[in-house]
Amino acid sequence: CHPCVAMRVPMGPLSLLLVLSLLSPRGSAGGSCPPRCVCASNLLSCSQANLSVVPAPLPHFTAVLDLSHNNVTRLRADWAPARLPHLHALLLSHNGLAFVSTEAFTHVPRLRHLDLSSNRLRTLDENLFSDLGELEVLLLYNNEIATVDRTAFENLGRLRKLYLGQNRIARFPLELLREGTRLPQLALLDLSANRLRAVPAGELQALPAWLRDRLYLHNNPLTCDCLLFQLLDRGHRRHLSAVVDFQDELRCFLSGASSAPIKILDLAGKLPLNCSKAREAVMEAHLGDSVTLGCDSRWQGVRSRHWVTPGGERVLGDGGNGSVVLLANGSLQLRALRPEDTGTYACWVAGPLLNETLYVELLVHNFTLHGPHDTLNTAYTTLVGCILSVVLVLIYLYLTPCRCCCCRGTEKPPAPRDDSINSSVLSTTPNHAGGTREPCGSHMASGAGTGQNGRFKGGGTPPVPARQGPKAQRKVSDPDSVSSVFSDTPIVV
Repeated sequence: CHPCVAMRVPMGPLSLLLVLSLLSPRGSAGGSCPPRCVCASNLLSCSQANLSVVPAPLPHFTAVLDLSHNNVTRLRADWAPARLPHLHALLLSHNGLAFVSTEAFTHVPRLRHLDLSSNRLRTLDENLFSDLGELEVLLLYNNEIATVDRTAFENLGRLRKLYLGQNRIARFPLELLREGTRLPQLALLDLSANRLRAVPAGELQALPAWLRDRLYLHNNPLTCDCLLFQLLDRGHRRHLSAVVDFQDELRCFLSGASSAPIKILDLAGKLPLNCSKAREAVMEAHLGDSVTLGCDSRWQGVRSRHWVTPGGERVLGDGGNGSVVLLANGSLQLRALRPEDTGTYACWVAGPLLNETLYVELLVHNFTLHGPHDTLNTAYTTLVGCILSVVLVLIYLYLTPCRCCCCRGTEKPPAPRDDSINSSVLSTTPNHAGGTREPCGSHMASGAGTGQNGRFKGGGTPPVPARQGPKAQRKVSDPDSVSSVFSDTPIVV
């Protein structure tokens, strides 16, 4: 119809509202599409529009806002003066962005995807992202970030992926991972192509495998270390993506050397470190102990787990009179260990994509561990016992003192020749005189009576002093009698 003719037609309120709704996607209250931007439903694309500021006003129904490849160098708190309750994705890459206000995200609390990559950010200030409680993906790679405040990622309880690669970070931000309290749902951390020279390999090894599977450390000037090698070697044997996919880029520098970097996985058995491969999932315990075998799967969101004992028994719950317990987190607890508990335990995991089987070898030492003396192993105590035995035998043979008052070189005075066998051997009366003992020197013979081995020859018996009383008539045994059993001279009857 001709415009003039159309004006002659009376229009009611409903007809006027219909015309206005056709001119604006969401009516006049929702705002119109900004200049140099393209709007498609709730998507607003202003990429490569040569913008130096964020266009305003923005439609309140915007869910995705693409401002990449522009010249927005500062993101102030007033870039979104009105609340954007539906915005869940904000793209600001390739803008030369050097400043972001700590209040820049106050009006976008539902943001789940934030892309600040390929800019000129140098620091992440205190509580910078604390207003984004629903954020899941944060891209900060390819910036100039050298300093990360400890509270920069505070209140990001739903963050799953954090990309910090291609920056200038020289210190590993372990607080992002420790105990899983600050970022409890973090499943990917990219720290590749930074300036890291050392990483806490021991603490990283304690992380669950599903997080180590997405912990990227390649293209950093790391210092060669055996703990680092063992961390990556375990990851390679477990087929963790962060190691297998980038094993050629995982390199390190030998301490004090100016040579080219070498592959970390090539450190096994090579000088000067001569690193050894660590055994995977091997536990040692003692009789009566209680241990917990972890099922360290690389799958997050595992549907089910079950264990198989070395005897082939499948453990789904309590078993063995409470000695074997399957915990809620999938670990297997063994109580009051016995020698027959030694063996390889298998954990079967039903993951969201594929199934996985983990093996844990348990070694139960056949002795208890109580007190400081029991810490010595059996081989060591056996060796010490043998050495002590040899020392005691040597002391007995060569250092034993004289067991009687008389020296070994002296002997009892021989009995007279006419003593019978019964009197010299079987008689209970001693051959020497009773009473006060005489010193060793009083029995020594003088003259030429001594013979081989210091013994007296026959006929060389020293005289016995006369005594009074009945016992004075007792004669000394002759050296040729049977009583001289140990004499070197032959027995003469």
